[in-house]
Order: sequence, then structure tokens, then C-alpha cells
Amino acid sequence: MGINLYKYQILDQFNVSRETYYQLDYFKELVLEKNKKINLISRKVINNFIERHIIDCAQVIDFIDLNNKICTDLGSGAGLPGIVVAIILRDKKNETRMNLFEKSHRKSDFLREIKEKLKLDVNVYEKDVFKEKNLNSGSVIVRAFKPLPTILEIMEKNFINFSNLVVFMGKNGKQLVESSIKKWDFDYKKKRSITSKDSFLINIKNVKKK
Repeated sequence: MGINLYKYQILDQFNVSRETYYQLDYFKELVLEKNKKINLISRKVINNFIERHIIDCAQVIDFIDLNNKICTDLGSGAGLPGIVVAIILRDKKNETRMNLFEKSHRKSDFLREIKEKLKLDVNVYEKDVFKEKNLNSGSVIVRAFKPLPTILEIMEKNFINFSNLVVFMGKNGKQLVESSIKKWDFDYKKKRSITSKDSFLINIKNVKKK
């Protein structure tokens, strides 16, 4: 089955090339094929994979610190958003390297397979990020991993330095931000999701526990 370029055209706003569309589509096919053997994504969104996962993940690119050489994806799973970001960064000829943290052995194996097949500059860490210490990064991106309060705890306890934290927020995102502000001081900006009117991305800096 050929690629449906029309479905990817919304990515034009991020200056993504047509060649990158093909790379993203190849990644999609690899995920869907592996999903027949292990649970990577919900089968309910298979037919809407491009919008639900590729487009949704790609929009994080506007918040990534492109001047830093490391970007970290916590709980990478099927590589969403880490692999998508790595493909786009290569398209932009940016040398930022993706660090993908995924404690599942089978999912980590899949990420290593993707790395080789797409020849991406990523590091796959088959580790539980809760048990890691002294982590260092530019941007840290988190999608469908843990609630915001838990993520903030990880940033304080497990990272010695990071430039910003970008979290994909769902329907209850507003409540999670409001509850987090009670315990944490941080600067933030929100960006409405281009794939869901009920979702947004939050870009957080200067995190400090009250």
C-alpha cells in the first residue's frame, strides 16, 4: 500500500520535507507490524495512526531546545514521541541526540530495531527512570507516561539539569496543572493540540518544589 501524502501535509507547518513523510510512514508500518506480536499501541487507533500518533507527536518540535545536544523521552514505549522527533530532527539536519528511556525489554528491543532500520542517532536505555540518578538533558518530553505531579518529582529527584520539560496533557490536564501549582513553582506556556480540542502541550521551565 502506498503512502497517503495528504494525511501528512499538516506537518508542512513544521517545515517537514516530503522525504521525511516517507520515513515517518515507514516507522508507522513497523509499529503496526510489531503491534501484531506485542502491545505497543491501542488497536482502536490503528486506522487513525497518522493523526493520533505521528501528527500528535510531531507538534512537540516547537518546544524542543534545538541548541542542546540531548533530548530525552521518558517512557518511550513504541517511540512515541521520541522516534518521531528523531526523524524530524534529522530532516532539519539538527545534531540533537534522542535518549529514549523504556524499561520494558520487548519495547526496548523494538526501539533498537527501529534505530537500526531507520539509521537514527538515538540512545535506547532499557532502564527504569525512577531508579536513575544525575540525569542530564536539554529538553525532556513525556507523552502517555505518568501524571504531571509524578513527572515533576522525577525531574527534581533524578535530573541534575534540564532546559525544559514538555508534557502532553489530556482532558484532565487543566486540573493536573492547577494541583501541581499548589506544590511546585514553575514557569509554563501552553499550546493547544492540533489533533484534539480537549488536549494541549505544556512547556515547563524553572521547576522548584515549594
